[in-house]
Amino acid sequence: MNDNHPLSELDLSMTRRQLFGRTALGLGTASLAHLFQGSSSLIANEASKAGQDLNGGIHHKATAKRVIYLFMSGGPSHHDLWDYKPKLKEKYGKQLPSNIRDGQRVTGMTANQRQGFPIAPSKYKFTRQENNDRGVYVSELLPYTAKVAKELCVVHSTFTEAINHDPAITYIQTGSQVPGRPSLGAWLSYGLGTMNENLPSYVVMHARSRFPEQSLFNRLWGTGFMPSDHQGILLRSQGDPVLYLSNPKGVRSEDRREQLDLLKMINEGHHEKYQDPEVLARIKQHEMAYRMQTSVPELMNIKDEGPETFKLYGEEAKQPGTFAACCLNARRLAERGVRNIQIFHRGWDAHGNLPREHESQSKDVDRGSYALIQDLKNRGMLEDTLVIWGGEFGRTTYCQGGLSKQNYGRDHHPRCFSVWMAGGGVKPGITYGQTDDYAYNIAHPDGAPMFPQPNKENKWTPGTMHIHDLNATVLHLLGIDHRRLTYRYQGRDFRLTDIHGHVIQDLIL
Repeated sequence: MNDNHPLSELDLSMTRRQLFGRTALGLGTASLAHLFQGSSSLIANEASKAGQDLNGGIHHKATAKRVIYLFMSGGPSHHDLWDYKPKLKEKYGKQLPSNIRDGQRVTGMTANQRQGFPIAPSKYKFTRQENNDRGVYVSELLPYTAKVAKELCVVHSTFTEAINHDPAITYIQTGSQVPGRPSLGAWLSYGLGTMNENLPSYVVMHARSRFPEQSLFNRLWGTGFMPSDHQGILLRSQGDPVLYLSNPKGVRSEDRREQLDLLKMINEGHHEKYQDPEVLARIKQHEMAYRMQTSVPELMNIKDEGPETFKLYGEEAKQPGTFAACCLNARRLAERGVRNIQIFHRGWDAHGNLPREHESQSKDVDRGSYALIQDLKNRGMLEDTLVIWGGEFGRTTYCQGGLSKQNYGRDHHPRCFSVWMAGGGVKPGITYGQTDDYAYNIAHPDGAPMFPQPNKENKWTPGTMHIHDLNATVLHLLGIDHRRLTYRYQGRDFRLTDIHGHVIQDLIL
């Protein structure tokens, strides 16, 4: 063959790593054998060899098989939804004491506002849903969710270091403020594999909102440096549920099968030659897409749901793209063995007219959240399904913009915010952690404010939950030790919680 032939040039472009990879005879065959063992997880396969139950955890016995994460993008106000502070009404319009703010970094949106930091009490009524010391208070904005408050564990002491949206969402989703790390769902897919070979192990949905200010990037459900077959698959509400799911006109299913078989043969040869693991991931994705052509249409056909379902979720559940419809689909996905399901609902960034925006947002998500919890419980699935509700941070006690008793805005607030969990082995009907009288700082049980610093020597302060602790606890409930679930990349073992994180045992049954 001529030295100038394109194929010769391709061989000459081989990297040092590819050269050593080609010398490892049999590696390609071994990798392909692993590919078709029935699980997309190396760790899951090792667990299978050891005789462990994949659904029961890989490091210890799991209490949850799956996670449904309801992510409120933009930062919902804990003041107006979950963290009841009646004494703040006496401080209406007064300046937030400087010792409470304690020199905290604030965003550029309020750093120079002329009015300073006037306190804005919530205008909404709260009711306690349980008659005990750890009972759950719920705002009147969430009347449906209040009906299942006895199933919720509301954590008031969640905190983070990030103060702006993109780094904060990236942080809570991937364990790092810097993009490029695998998401929580990708870690679960890598660690536990799938329970249904015809559906992805990680599915993402975007619910409609009247206030979709912030963009959501696919890296939030991506794989970072992991193989791409662990990424979340976005389930759309219009057109094909998944892009390119339908065959083009004139292409039969048999034709597509022949195309994939040929493509697989080419890719196998490419992998054997260059040892690029992403080629294996591509083969897996092609095969999954082919199987999804049958499984996804069946999933999205809700005609088999009885009238009692829509009595629970409401008529909105019949409209694709609504939060209620996403919650219904989440239950259907969970029934079919999807490991990790995430619903993003944008529009909680209320810098101006918070009452108008939060009333609309709460109405969007209230009934769907309630219906999902109740539906899972009715079907006996709540006990092994972990449901999480929360955003990337909370909102400030002080007002942003003009202040009136009927209208106010709030800025970003990472020092404390509320997240709730239900099912999956979490204690029901309780609150965990508390904030000071201003709901501005996490407080000790005696009420004194404190400023936890989790990143110094990785020490945990009782009564607090850093977002690393949240992710560590989620992994624990699914039978994973967050310190042992690692992925080697560029010579380093990475993990979701980096070098941090503690399991909050007080939340677990």
